[in-house]
Amino acid sequence: MYILGISKGHDASVALIKDGKIIFNCQEERLVGIKHSYAIPVHALELCFKTTGTSIKDIDYISVPIVGKIPDITLLFHAKEAHTVSLSSQTNSTADLARKLILNSLGYLNIFNRFGYPLYQKTYPLTKKTEILQVDHHASHAASAYYSSGFEKCLAVTADGVGAGLSLTAWLGEKGNLTPLIKIWRPGSLGFFYEIVTEALGWQVGEGEGKTMGLAPYGSTKKIKGVLDFLAPRYKDGKLVKPVNFGIATRWDVNGSTHFSYAISRRVKKLVDIYGPENIAAEAQRVLEEQMLNFIVPWIKKTNVRHVAAAGGVFLNVKMNQRLWETNLLDDFYPHADPGDGGNAAGAALYAYHAYLKKPYKPKRIENTYWGPAYTDEYIKQQLDIRNLSYTKIQNKKSLVSLAAKLLSEGKIVGWLQGKLESGPRALGNRSILMDPRRAENKDIINARVKYREGFRPFCPSMTDKAAKKYLMNSTKAEFMTISFNVPKDVQKDIPAVVHIDGTARPQVLKRFVNPLYYDLISEFGKLTGVPVLLNTSFNIKGMPIVCTPSDAIKCFYDTGLDYLIIGSFVLKK
Repeated sequence: MYILGISKGHDASVALIKDGKIIFNCQEERLVGIKHSYAIPVHALELCFKTTGTSIKDIDYISVPIVGKIPDITLLFHAKEAHTVSLSSQTNSTADLARKLILNSLGYLNIFNRFGYPLYQKTYPLTKKTEILQVDHHASHAASAYYSSGFEKCLAVTADGVGAGLSLTAWLGEKGNLTPLIKIWRPGSLGFFYEIVTEALGWQVGEGEGKTMGLAPYGSTKKIKGVLDFLAPRYKDGKLVKPVNFGIATRWDVNGSTHFSYAISRRVKKLVDIYGPENIAAEAQRVLEEQMLNFIVPWIKKTNVRHVAAAGGVFLNVKMNQRLWETNLLDDFYPHADPGDGGNAAGAALYAYHAYLKKPYKPKRIENTYWGPAYTDEYIKQQLDIRNLSYTKIQNKKSLVSLAAKLLSEGKIVGWLQGKLESGPRALGNRSILMDPRRAENKDIINARVKYREGFRPFCPSMTDKAAKKYLMNSTKAEFMTISFNVPKDVQKDIPAVVHIDGTARPQVLKRFVNPLYYDLISEFGKLTGVPVLLNTSFNIKGMPIVCTPSDAIKCFYDTGLDYLIIGSFVLKK
């Protein structure tokens, strides 16, 4: 059985699952070059069929993480209607019915808001067997986390700015079923709280929150504790006890990407001017961690579970995730590999398969997110030759690994494109920029010469599973760079380029069977240097999506201070 997941809006994406297993997932931004592309993901849809060798005729269900009118999607598939299968709670409460009525009426509020496809847009007429399903936004988030966690029973938690009126939810995942425990509406949004502070600091909502988190350890809350209380929802015993009126966000569309702004951010900006950006960032981080734990911890105790799966953009905050893990209340914690809206296409498809169609759930943790396209050496050579570029071809993988490890040990910056594209916001060794982590100055070098971004922003260490025992304290599984850990003081000097100012690191802990080529590269570097760890950052520059194709990689190589590009079996140098 094939279920196609389609998520439109910011971080638009397409996923395909076959018999409950994800076989394709890709965000539209990777194909159009617009970060957080706000669109119907038509390019990702076409790539999905091409990569998997399927067609619209093979699809049994289409699942969309939206409840409400979706005329653009139904037109794309020549469909008349979609069937709502989840409104988070699957209940007929007055609140849920009111929310459904509002969502379904939105398409009629603007007489100019009418959809039609142009002649040049390929469409995909459905067969009679195919049904379009609609899954609530937060149900999709919960499903993306639970059904990929490997947990038979867990607490599934979601948190973002807002999705279909909700901002936080908690669910009990058990025996393949998701039962909602609590839903928090917009006035309890900790995502909005952190977004508004991010805007006040001068950064884009939905993109700059990682900068706020990265800046926070440089500040102090001692003299300003409480200055953001007017903006922060407060939780007690797992429930919202102080809601906040955030006002209505305004929308600003720029070059295919949608930006949001809040009037109240101007009030926070005055506090930034008074107390300093690093101190306001620190206070925002403190409040987020405190209130999120006030929401989650009571539900851990109420449900008597020791496993948590989490999704929603707020769970990209790796320091908050570390705080939850360090409560010592959990046996395992799984912040989803792609917790933002880019993961909701797969989440909606998984919800349809397990929760709606009642197909058996066999708990198994996903091993990787390599669900995008790959490129053959033949194709790569063609792309290099038509550009009249000079290159060297390495005949076998062992020699390729040896050369790359040697270059990295000599301080070179290497662009590395291999195998299938990763899904999600993190480069996990297939679309990565790599450097030696042993020299502290390499952090500044790569920020200045390659990423063109703020110097305080940290980089991630990729390390072997054996090395993790030495370089991380009190760690759990950390395959996807979604949680940070303390680094023992006696080894911080070994990898200073990937240890943040607060002594933490956000790692990718890699087992060989997951990515043998990348694992062997890290191991070979370890043999040369005694440190089986690499500085790994996404193959892109600030403000651009991670590269997808060989063409993307070549452009980035010549537009940055990269020293070498290793793409398939081919090596380019400047």
